[in-house]
Amino acid sequence: MKKTTLLINCPDQKGLIATVTNFILEKEGNTIYVEQHVDHALKEFFMRLECEFDSDEKKLARFKESFNTNVAAHHQMHWEMYDTDKKPKMAIFVSKYEHCLYDILGRYASGELHVKIPIIISNHADLKPIADAFNVPFKHIPVTKGNKVEAEREQISVLEEHKIDFIVLARYMQILSSDFVDRYPNKIINIHHSFLPAFPGAKPYHSAYERGVKIIGATSHYVTSDLDEGPIIEQEIVRVSHIHNVQDFILKGRDLEKIVLSRAIKHHIQHKVLVYNNKTVIFS
Repeated sequence: MKKTTLLINCPDQKGLIATVTNFILEKEGNTIYVEQHVDHALKEFFMRLECEFDSDEKKLARFKESFNTNVAAHHQMHWEMYDTDKKPKMAIFVSKYEHCLYDILGRYASGELHVKIPIIISNHADLKPIADAFNVPFKHIPVTKGNKVEAEREQISVLEEHKIDFIVLARYMQILSSDFVDRYPNKIINIHHSFLPAFPGAKPYHSAYERGVKIIGATSHYVTSDLDEGPIIEQEIVRVSHIHNVQDFILKGRDLEKIVLSRAIKHHIQHKVLVYNNKTVIFS
């Protein structure tokens, strides 16, 4: 049997769950898990289904065509179906901070992340030894103010060569252009501290320490052309107090970044995220 995940959103109306599950049953499929949510303010319906079908690819293709014509079009559905067993190809972008890269590659090597990592791309060569230790190809593409367009063109070429499905910015300290971002809508995941916009700049933890903050946080989100304002996938916080110094702040922040980024990656590869109006519905 072929396992698939079906994500749906459409205007809310009665009987949607029954309509979809009954149609799957009629087409000799089996629904094994359903989760749904209704945004009453927007009057929008969201649903995630895990289904099993005969492994015949032609039958599955006919199901998709029939579902689109007989169900989705009638209910104004936006829908996507994914092969649950297929490992998506993930590219990692890094600069010089190594904590998120180590964490991702450690989880990848242990089999915790159901992905393939064909390439790591960096604007610096510093972290190549880490990639080598995990036997993951590393591509150094320097980025300067003068060569940004050419550098992004080369990055895109590498991504297309490896047929990358989505990108993770594991503390990649460069701003991607709108042209780059638009090529990968809701397929670029970023991580950063949650002090923005109060404490911008190169040393946010120092600024937060001097201000006497009581909570440190991290946010992972999809990248859009609006800097750090994309749909939020995951967040976490930890409390701090007067007994902690700046180094404590930094270490706690880095721990949060690793945890939050790994959660966001898992949500994405398990197809548990639905984006709507720059917000996300995260299914359990």
